[in-house]
Amino acid sequence: MKIVAVLGSPRPQGNSSTLARAFLKAAGERGAEVTEYLLNQMNFQGCQGCGACKTKRETCILEDDLAPVLQSVRDADLLVLASPVYFGDLSGQLKCFFDRTYSYFNPDFSCRMPPGKQVVMVLTQANPDETEFADIFPRYERWFKWYGFAPAHLLRAVGVREPGEVASQTAALNSAASLARKLAGKP
Repeated sequence: MKIVAVLGSPRPQGNSSTLARAFLKAAGERGAEVTEYLLNQMNFQGCQGCGACKTKRETCILEDDLAPVLQSVRDADLLVLASPVYFGDLSGQLKCFFDRTYSYFNPDFSCRMPPGKQVVMVLTQANPDETEFADIFPRYERWFKWYGFAPAHLLRAVGVREPGEVASQTAALNSAASLARKLAGKP
């Protein structure tokens, strides 16, 4: 199994990255091939709305650091998207990546990616109230279905403010490892 992780935190050792890496570690122990991208360390632009991916080519026309990431996602069996919750949504870095996935659609808005991929969204937030920002995953889950990801999974930790604080949340780490074992299969 090929797993691509797109980490959207500006902090390389932030909570969303830490929780995602717990998932990736457990999947790797099951034999998964894992590739990780730290968006904040990359040089890329947002979607330009040029439509070239619908009229001139089947990939995004921008040739920046995100081009190989977009190709890796196409080739992966499972995508992990990780983000802290900033201002009630994904980080700007991950939102910018997500906008660039517009290139995965044909002109008729059918998806160009092979079907059968899975996705795991990892979200962490400082606010300890689980009802706050619970709308983020369902919003993006609609897009995941449109892309053909089936099923979509959520790993979420709340009440984690300081970088790496999620490392002390045993339940969240255990959930990440358990989901990875389930999705990556037996060793």
